[in-house]
Amino acid sequence: MSDQIIGLQDWLDTPPGHYLLNWEQAQVGGAVADLFGYHALQLGLPALAGLQHNRMPHRWLAIQEIAPGFPIDAQNGMPPSLVTDFAALPFSSASLDLVLLPHTLESGDAHATLREVERVLVAEGRVVICGFSPTSLWALRAARQRLWRMLGLGRFMRAQYLPPKDAFLGTWRLRDWLRLLGFEVELVRYGCYAPAVESTGWFQRLAWLDRLGARWWPVLGAAYMVVAVKKVRGARLLGAAWKTVPVRTAHTVVAGQRRQDAVKKEVEK
Repeated sequence: MSDQIIGLQDWLDTPPGHYLLNWEQAQVGGAVADLFGYHALQLGLPALAGLQHNRMPHRWLAIQEIAPGFPIDAQNGMPPSLVTDFAALPFSSASLDLVLLPHTLESGDAHATLREVERVLVAEGRVVICGFSPTSLWALRAARQRLWRMLGLGRFMRAQYLPPKDAFLGTWRLRDWLRLLGFEVELVRYGCYAPAVESTGWFQRLAWLDRLGARWWPVLGAAYMVVAVKKVRGARLLGAAWKTVPVRTAHTVVAGQRRQDAVKKEVEK
């Protein structure tokens, strides 16, 4: 096999890419299905239909560049697309209820992107983040391949297993970033526990590891999903108007009238 460098979008067409995409599709779909609001945005990775099961009326897919033949208008359940810099989104502050980041923070300026997400989210808005875990067998194999390339031994190794990334962002560091920006982590879930095999058949044979790994060694999954909510100090959600206690003026008027009648009778006596 050749030592060809491929991007994330092309890597998703490989057996490990299909395995990862299926897990993330299921996890993200379940996480956003019951999130309510009006405006939702996915930053990058069109192969993941992350907002497909979300019921917000306004949904967008943001991309940084247009690939040949990529549909901009909404098609086949995909939201309409817009081309933008992820660190300078064309939305007003506190205008979005949900932002999905599928492997978005692993390339480019992760700090600037996350700060921009915090700006556009409303109070109590959610951010859903997917990424590769640096504590997995997949990450170990990718690190070994990078070392071989640095030593000029790339021609002696097998093809690249993971797409090139600026950094593998661990959940512990991601938690720190989110906390500094005022987010509260609601859910952390790990998955994809199969070793770094290369065929669909082997992934199917090793499917039992997903059930075992989720119970016994969760942090060793190849991927993770984090759900966090934006907290604003001093902000308080108001209840519905119909929950207020009505003022019972009718009974007060009746009681007052009865008292006046009683006083009148005493005077007449």
